Amino acid sequence: MDLTYTDEERDFRARLREWLAKTLPELPARPSPDDWPGRRAYDLGWQRRLHGAGYAGLHWPVDAGGRGATPTQHLIFLEETERAGAPYVGANFVGLLHAGPTIAAEGTAGQRARWLPPVLRGDEVWCQGFSEPDAGSDLASLRTRAVRDGDDYVVTGSKIWTSHAEVADWCELLVRTDPGAPKHRGISWLALPMDAPGVTVRPLRTLAGSAEFAEVFLDEVRVPVANRVGAENDGWRVTMVTLSFERGTAFVGEVVACRRTLGELARRAKANGRWDDPVLRRRLGRLYGEFGALWRLTQWNVSESERSGGVPGIGGSVFKLAYSHARQELYDVAAEVLGATSLSLDEEWTLDRLSSLSYTIAAGTSQIQRNIVAERILGLPKGR
Repeated sequence: MDLTYTDEERDFRARLREWLAKTLPELPARPSPDDWPGRRAYDLGWQRRLHGAGYAGLHWPVDAGGRGATPTQHLIFLEETERAGAPYVGANFVGLLHAGPTIAAEGTAGQRARWLPPVLRGDEVWCQGFSEPDAGSDLASLRTRAVRDGDDYVVTGSKIWTSHAEVADWCELLVRTDPGAPKHRGISWLALPMDAPGVTVRPLRTLAGSAEFAEVFLDEVRVPVANRVGAENDGWRVTMVTLSFERGTAFVGEVVACRRTLGELARRAKANGRWDDPVLRRRLGRLYGEFGALWRLTQWNVSESERSGGVPGIGGSVFKLAYSHARQELYDVAAEVLGATSLSLDEEWTLDRLSSLSYTIAAGTSQIQRNIVAERILGLPKGR
């Protein structure tokens, strides 16, 4: 991994920084966290600006509509947008970081042409329909059925914790197409239009009061066979591609955000007198080192992804495991620095702390990540 910058990369950073300085003051006010239609419009508006400036899908392959940027340019983009306080992907999270990269890697030419340009242009939003009430960490136990009927699948079942379902146009949906096969081998990956007859969405309110998740009920929903990504019953392998993006590269922007948060915590601690506490300073120093190491791991994962054809490897589980716990500790320290104000739901830090509690569950629990690291990286035998 080469961490030095070329003249071209330094020029890329300078031009991006100049564009951000000009563009960010022109953005409208951010909508309320509870206003998901407003947040969708805001996030899509930002994506359109990125697309117009040539920064949408920066690291996606050129034939998938991206710019084919190097891993270093991708990381520079993340550093500079976070440093400038630019909007995060928000409602575009699944399309840009999960479904889109999966379709780019596994989809047909027609599927890539249909679904990728609207994601990059900021025209369509995707949600993730993987987990079910009885199939969370054991995702392969899913029971949502898809029965072939001519050129369609007829889908019946339910999903839970469906990210951004209430504002999505499409859903990356896992279904069981062969109930008689071993559970990992009878699954298919479908693109579900969210406006199809028989789809019902019921928002779920989180601990932080937000409703970015939903239950989705599917009552004999017809999905064209042409919407299947990968072969029938090969969905588990395709899902592993999706999860490799989710665990390996989807969180990279958040590492930059956490490093900025850590700096702000240090400033607040100095301002309110907490900096004199040597235990607190040690915790902040250790977190500084941990997030620095996570950023280096991020750089390695992104570079490794590029070398392996664009799909992150199992090293993403190492990152996801370490990052989830570091983020939780970061916001525990934030509560210590902020004192009583950290209990107010009007305080942005409080909402971030409540959100951080889910990170050891989302995208595969820490227990699942430890199993992956033990079995696939360390070569340890499977537990009995």
